[in-house]
Amino acid sequence: MLKHCVDKALEQARLAREADFYKNFLEETVEKRTADLLAQNNRLASEVAERHFQEQLTVKAMVELEKAFKEKEVLQSQLLQAHKLESVGQLASGIAHEINTPTQFVSSNVSFLDDAFVDISHCIQSLVKAAEEGRLPSGLLQEAMEEADWEYLQEEIPKAIRQSREGLARVTSIVRAMKEFSHPGGQDAEQSDINHLIQTTVTVARNEWKYSAEVILELSPDLPGIPCIDGAIGQVLLNLLVNAAQTISEKLGRTPEGGKGTITITTEMDDSAVLIHVADTGCGIPEACRARIFEPFFTTKEVGKGTGQGLAIAYDVIIRKHGGSLTFSTVMGEGTTFTIRLPIAKGKTLSIGE
Repeated sequence: MLKHCVDKALEQARLAREADFYKNFLEETVEKRTADLLAQNNRLASEVAERHFQEQLTVKAMVELEKAFKEKEVLQSQLLQAHKLESVGQLASGIAHEINTPTQFVSSNVSFLDDAFVDISHCIQSLVKAAEEGRLPSGLLQEAMEEADWEYLQEEIPKAIRQSREGLARVTSIVRAMKEFSHPGGQDAEQSDINHLIQTTVTVARNEWKYSAEVILELSPDLPGIPCIDGAIGQVLLNLLVNAAQTISEKLGRTPEGGKGTITITTEMDDSAVLIHVADTGCGIPEACRARIFEPFFTTKEVGKGTGQGLAIAYDVIIRKHGGSLTFSTVMGEGTTFTIRLPIAKGKTLSIGE
């Protein structure tokens, strides 16, 4: 009986020790888990705060990026317009000469017509006076016509009038082309007549090429209107035309026989695009320069004669703003052909800042 009581007491003591052990173990485990959870909670809280901070930075960065993008659009538009105005300024003296030449012969013809009017008036007055006095012999009529140099006037007056009309039409054409070219135009693409843009540019730049080259236009009459930014495309065409004239002048300066070169501008279309080819019989592009000709500020011209912006702007306008392509083929000593490819239809609205 006593042994049974002792055994039971010992068993209860053992169970009590095990209970204390597991109780302590459980408390330590709970304490450790609580510490781990608290640490994880703090870490997550820190990560959430950091993520929130990063999100705020991202939003701020996006706002700043959008602002910078809009500022870039404005600057690109201003740069293109500034380059156009620079071109207009460079063309100004040539335009003045182009206008001055026809106005000079219009002025000369007006002076001639003024003198002719005086001679004819004197002739008529002599005949009227003779008629009033009752004498109008055939000899007097012949004498008056000879005094007025009637045969000469009969030939020259119509010629002077025709030349004056042609001169005025030329001035009107130049002024209209210059107005169209220099006008800032819209920022977005509109349906445009590429052939008309080419003719306007050739007219505006005539003084740049007429001494060194003949310009041949082979313009397809079947071209559709295409979405483009008139002012930007006009600037590209001017850059290519002036470059062609300059390389021909450079080549002619190296040859004793002189003469003139040829600039041929051709338009055509394929299934999805309008193609413009500007071909010259100039020097050609050296192989060492071919990979760099579309780089901003790259130029092979002497200081003061080129900024290296013309082809870079042309590339940007055609590739980035119109989704087209600008390529070239060249043979040293024979010339270069630039080809512009402009899509007939585009899935989005074009604008200067794109």
